[in-house]
This record gives sequence, structure tokens and C-alpha cells, in this order.
Amino acid sequence: MATSRVREHLTERGWSGEILEFTESSATVELAAEKVGTEPARIAKTLGFYDPEAPERAVLVVAAGDAKVNGGMFKRSFGGKPRMLSRDDVPGLTGYPVGGVCPFANPEGTRVFLDESLRRFDTVYPAAGTAASAVEVAVAALTELACAEGWVEVTNGWRGEDAG
Repeated sequence: MATSRVREHLTERGWSGEILEFTESSATVELAAEKVGTEPARIAKTLGFYDPEAPERAVLVVAAGDAKVNGGMFKRSFGGKPRMLSRDDVPGLTGYPVGGVCPFANPEGTRVFLDESLRRFDTVYPAAGTAASAVEVAVAALTELACAEGWVEVTNGWRGEDAG
């Protein structure tokens, strides 16, 4: 099961928390926030895009639940327009089903980045590999836990800006 792969990945990196598993879907920001009992902004959504440098691989951007990707900001960070992964390509390029994509234990070559919208929180809740799971992680530990390449600023709307 995908949550066991995520648990193993996190444990190998020193994490000792609990993976929350639900009987019903937590695949949207709103559903996940309701299930974990937090505000939607603290749900760390993992957005999958085709890598502009190599379209056969994925770029995953982990962003706050209230943030919206800005095409211009994405292009400045990654050198091309954001193209979301097709539903059919999600499992093969991320290792997870739609709704369960997370920044942990992804296939080799998958690039993971963290969006600045997360830095305003101490902890956030990304999915844990299924459409009915979540895990609370400290933002300060997220780079290491997600094996992220770094931080980017590719979203707006979370500071009250126009999401344009």
C-alpha cells in the first residue's frame, strides 16, 4: 500500500509521526481540511506538472491549500509554461493515484519543490500516498522529508493578491 511506502520513506529520514487514514476521500483541499480538522490553507497540496526541461518527467510543487499557481512565476522558475499532468500520466510519473499525490517516495527523476506559501505555517498536511490519507509534517523539516530540490515562489492569492 502507498501509505506504507510513505511511512518507510519518512521513518528513514527521522520522522516519527502518524499517518492519518480515513474511510472516505480527502482528495480535495476542502475534504482534507475537514478530515484533519484544520484550515484549508494548511493542506499542502502537491501539484504535478510536466517538467519544461524534460516532459517525460514530473515536477511536483507543494503549495498551501489557498495558493494558486501563477503561470508567469512558474515560467520564471522552471523555464516553461505550467502544464498539469494528465490524469492518465499521474500514477506513472508520481507513483501515486490522483488525489493521493504527495512529495514523498516519488519515482527516480521526479523533481520536488516547495512553494513559499507554506513558510507561514509551522506544520502542514500533505497527502500520504492515497486519496484518503494525510500526514502532519513540520515545514522546517519538509525539504529533507520530501527530498526537495528547494524553495520556489510560483503561487499567489495566498497573501490576498489576485491569482491572475
